[in-house]
Amino acid sequence: MPDMEDSRFSETVTYIVKHDEDGAVGLVVNKPLELTLTQLLQEIRLPLLKPLEDPETPVLFGGPVSTEAGFVLHRDKGSWNSSLEIEGGLCVTSSRDILDAISQGKGPTEFLVVLGYAGWSAGQLEKEMAENSWLMCPADEVLLFGLPFELRWQAAAQKIGVNLNLLTGQVGHA
Repeated sequence: MPDMEDSRFSETVTYIVKHDEDGAVGLVVNKPLELTLTQLLQEIRLPLLKPLEDPETPVLFGGPVSTEAGFVLHRDKGSWNSSLEIEGGLCVTSSRDILDAISQGKGPTEFLVVLGYAGWSAGQLEKEMAENSWLMCPADEVLLFGLPFELRWQAAAQKIGVNLNLLTGQVGHA
């Protein structure tokens, strides 16, 4: 919501990877870090054997939990270690081998690399939803992989017919 007080989540789009009775895990998909994928691959000593389609592809802030942990949200399940198929052909992978495949030009064609994740304890996300802290829309691969990062927040709201410019956190009395 526009009045989100936690600056880490202000104007974010978060893809929920897992949600069950134990809690929820999500990846923020619209907050680029000042780190490119090329730089990340160099830092973890994975030489580029084939140039990336976009050498300036940013690594994203995935959330405030375990910010040193990396995840790749992607299509094309492939045979990478620790891949978890989420829904509709989308997968999340946390193993280094997918980054190695990307550096060799053998990785998934559409992917996001994120550091960290967002986590909620049992019932916490439901409570925040009841408090109108979040809007929820269906997952959309065009939004995830086809839109510039700065347009994703507005586009996610528009998917459910919400104009964010008309929302306020103020409560009125009649």
